[in-house]
Amino acid sequence: MRIAIAAIGRMKNGPERELVARYLERAGASGKPLALTGFDVTEINESRAGSATARKAEEAKALRSALPDGITVMLDERGKAINSEQFARQIGRWRDDGRPAVGFVIGGADGIDPDFVRSADLVVSFSPMVWPHQLVRIMLAEQLYRATTILSGHPYHRGD
Repeated sequence: MRIAIAAIGRMKNGPERELVARYLERAGASGKPLALTGFDVTEINESRAGSATARKAEEAKALRSALPDGITVMLDERGKAINSEQFARQIGRWRDDGRPAVGFVIGGADGIDPDFVRSADLVVSFSPMVWPHQLVRIMLAEQLYRATTILSGHPYHRGD
């Protein structure tokens, strides 16, 4: 099953981009024996539309076109809070159900178009706080790596 991330905004070269790359590289390596592949990021420029509503609609259209066919997961502060084990188990269930891909969506500064959020298979919150997209990307990359270690029984994850 392919794992993909579609994100509004471009990360500059530097430690944040390197950290995302490192976690996704690890996820790719540990995911391969689990039939989890890809772990790629598509960066989409922020919309220049005049209103927040128009920007979100434009960005949603671009995000939709960047996602693979399959499951769509939105990252949104109003989403469901799940722990790392639940996150890993859900990815494993989708894989076992024969889903071709899971696409994760990280919105822009205005958030994600509400209609697009409602169309998602799952809306996840890392916190009720709002985080910069760079940090969300790092946290998602780490959780994807952690999910592969949980699914493989690797000791990286030391939760209860």
